[in-house]
Amino acid sequence: MLDMPTVNIDSHKINYKIEGNGKPVVLLHGWGQNLKMMDFVFNHLKNNFKVLSFDFIGFGNSEQPKTSFSVDDYVDCLKKMLDYFEMENPILIAHSFGCRVAIKYASKYKVHKMVLTGAAGIKPSKSLTDKMRIAIYKTIKNTLTLFHLFKLKDRIAELFGSADYKNTDGIMRETFVKVVNDDVMDVLGLITCPVLLVWGENDEAVPLAMGKLMEEKMKDAALVVFENDDHFAYYHQWSRFNRVLDAMLKGDVE
Repeated sequence: MLDMPTVNIDSHKINYKIEGNGKPVVLLHGWGQNLKMMDFVFNHLKNNFKVLSFDFIGFGNSEQPKTSFSVDDYVDCLKKMLDYFEMENPILIAHSFGCRVAIKYASKYKVHKMVLTGAAGIKPSKSLTDKMRIAIYKTIKNTLTLFHLFKLKDRIAELFGSADYKNTDGIMRETFVKVVNDDVMDVLGLITCPVLLVWGENDEAVPLAMGKLMEEKMKDAALVVFENDDHFAYYHQWSRFNRVLDAMLKGDVE
């Protein structure tokens, strides 16, 4: 398999592929994933659109960030990618973490349409158990810091952290903490382009209630639910997802 090209954005090499002609479409993968997760969409749309797919900085074959990134840093990177490839007023198709970037981007720049699946970005309200767990963790962390027991503190952080937190380290762990603490709730009302939300009925990572809330807060949004499926419903039911895309983008084929 031939190596894919890279583009240099702010001294970071980013792995990408771009094919086709027509209105610009940009594919944004989820946390811990890479552009291959969007290949079935890329191959489906490239005959009618100019499609860009890339690995976010820190994922796939793109370089690790030089310093920890925030969602806004990823938005800035996306803007520079689109400027580089001269893709104005794009259609954004995103999954999970990629949706955070898409939503923040669309709140600042012109976007033609968005299709968001399993969209992360709204911070869930914490249960009493969650609050107690956090309070215990903070107490232990502060005590270990006081006694300069930093290695033990890191081990405790891993015990209390989520699976995604445990699967990262160094700069990407710092990036993960910034990303999950970013809340898109305040910018949902700024999204003016048509938005299609696609959700797995049994999504535990980002519950369906989040999709219903996004549909309510955005000005022009509709929600489609894939029954009996989870956070990766778009991937498991790829053929159905492509049909949904065709319906959403029917008027955009040149």
